[in-house]
Amino acid sequence: MSLAVVGAIHDNKDRSNRLFEIQLCAPGESVDLVPEPKNPFDPSAIAIFSVRGIQIGYVSAERCGWIGARMAQGEEIRGIFQEAVKGGAIIRISFSGEDPILPPPRPAKVERADAEGDSGFYPDFIPPDD
Repeated sequence: MSLAVVGAIHDNKDRSNRLFEIQLCAPGESVDLVPEPKNPFDPSAIAIFSVRGIQIGYVSAERCGWIGARMAQGEEIRGIFQEAVKGGAIIRISFSGEDPILPPPRPAKVERADAEGDSGFYPDFIPPDD
């Protein structure tokens, strides 16, 4: 299952930058999911930490209750970094102690000019020598 990482635009308490840490992450690196029952905003919050132990964000509010309940029942949930996206990241998780598997990479976004066979470069007009 792929999950969006939320809250990546905020700095950590130690002033480390989550977006910077996301840029250091490589697809397939492990991530840790850590419940935060004393979180003042959401007691069901689940923080996400990179392989280097730096927080990169949280599991979304829509998913943290369900995932947290499974963790509380003793189910082993494993996670890996999938990809960086604008303003955050995507992680991949698996249940019952299985190793998560990365999905195939998405095709690179094609610029409109390239799709039309046009580079988009137009030089300034230079009049001919008369």
